[in-house]
Amino acid sequence: MAKKNAKELGQKPIGKLLLEQSVPASIGVLIMSLNIMVDTIFVGNWIGPTAIAAINVVLPVSFFIAALGMAIGVGGASIISRALGANNYEKALKTFGNQIGLTLLLCVSLAGLGLVYTDSLIPAFGGKGEIFDLAKTYYQIVLYGVPILGLVMMGNSSIRAEGKPKFAMIAMVIPSVGNLLADYILIYVLDWGMAGAAWATTGSYIVSFLFILWFFSSKNSELKLTWKHFGLEKQIVKEIGSLGFVTLSRQAVVSITYLLLNNILYELGGAQSVTVYAIVARMLMFVLFPILGITQGFLPIAGYNYGANKPQRVRKSINLAIGSASLLALGIFSIIMIFPEQIASVFTQDPIILQETPAAMRWVFAALPIISLQLIGSAYFQAIGKAIPALLLTLSRQGFFFIPLVLILPKYYGLWGVWISFPLADLISTLVTGWVLKREVQLNLKQA
Repeated sequence: MAKKNAKELGQKPIGKLLLEQSVPASIGVLIMSLNIMVDTIFVGNWIGPTAIAAINVVLPVSFFIAALGMAIGVGGASIISRALGANNYEKALKTFGNQIGLTLLLCVSLAGLGLVYTDSLIPAFGGKGEIFDLAKTYYQIVLYGVPILGLVMMGNSSIRAEGKPKFAMIAMVIPSVGNLLADYILIYVLDWGMAGAAWATTGSYIVSFLFILWFFSSKNSELKLTWKHFGLEKQIVKEIGSLGFVTLSRQAVVSITYLLLNNILYELGGAQSVTVYAIVARMLMFVLFPILGITQGFLPIAGYNYGANKPQRVRKSINLAIGSASLLALGIFSIIMIFPEQIASVFTQDPIILQETPAAMRWVFAALPIISLQLIGSAYFQAIGKAIPALLLTLSRQGFFFIPLVLILPKYYGLWGVWISFPLADLISTLVTGWVLKREVQLNLKQA
């Protein structure tokens, strides 16, 4: 039954497949995003607005380490999808075993280093002044669970590579619901403050890991490992690394972006401006859920059919993914533009933050309707195993365009220069991605 499900990626109608793969992924991303957003609402209302800024300081460090697991998962999932499409079952197993070993080795090592250099890393990422103590409390506890989060992210990508999106969705739902319940008990009932928020997050990682461990041990998974599959194999590690480096580079750039923005905003407007950005960033995670869900659903379909040498199905999956994601993005864009004041008031009642957030939110989301092309276009090259174009396109939005813009524009336009950098980078990177994707399709996915 499991193997039949994987083969269906190359047999079922693309529209039906994209729906089956994307809806569970979207629900999973939605619930995870809601978890992050509601967690921020709880922290802002029960601890204070400075606590929101403190979490924003910690996230890039902890997420970068955990992103190693996600990078290894996405890189390995591309190999697994193509291997299953080509009926190379042994390579799929070997890849999965190597993913587990690499994730444990790298995440545990970096989490240890992160704990050793706590007092240096937090100020570097904008945790200064009144933000520092709250950020340190949250950071130290959350980092204990980061290796577990790395395994969760790796395992989740591998579940999707098997064509089992519903189980991947459940793996994302469980910690989200658990975190919110734990937040209520530890922060509101027991009054543990930032420590309560941190332990709620760490505990949720562990619950999700236990579910993923059960999945791969059960009859639902076809990736049944033996000890021989865990031995690192140079060629597989190299391929995982080259494809996973795309995801890791993206997260590295995200972490650098947080570092720059937290420091620039702190200099321009103090802790209040860092809090404004934290609220906007949480909303950005939330509103992208359907686009990210479609992207995740698209990846195994494109990878499997590319491996099975079915170019027409690959072309159709690209067109359907971009079209449906753009339509959804347009609807979300309309809501953001009309109700930014109401959205901001959910997070805090601080008058300064409520005054500054709506305008920032409108600018940051100004290019939302076109961003689907950039995200899905860059993901396509990762799905088919072309690491270099995937890397360059993934880095283009924040690395090549946003970071230079945010270093230059605030010098002339202050805070407005920060916010306008977002849509400008989105526009330029989308144009570049569209041109590269069109050329790739014309050259290598020719019509029959």
